[in-house]
Amino acid sequence: MKHRRNPRSKFWKPLTPSAKLAAVVGSGPVARTEMISKLWKYIRRHKLQSRSNPRMIKADTALSAVCKGKSSVNMFEMTRMAHRQLA
Repeated sequence: MKHRRNPRSKFWKPLTPSAKLAAVVGSGPVARTEMISKLWKYIRRHKLQSRSNPRMIKADTALSAVCKGKSSVNMFEMTRMAHRQLA
């Protein structure tokens, strides 16, 4: 019998965020999908999404630390940088 791999197992595994990312999403273990959800809640709460181009995120002090000091990032780039800060 062949063992079937669960394709979503890595997405649901709780991981610990780095100190920089914890300032935005919280310090407790969080799954990748939940981390993205919390990140977007933070962006909307602080109104960091550009009005002229919604794909661009204007980083405040806490989010700038996650985005390697950039003042604005593309939403896809921001997601990639945040995933790299999960351990």
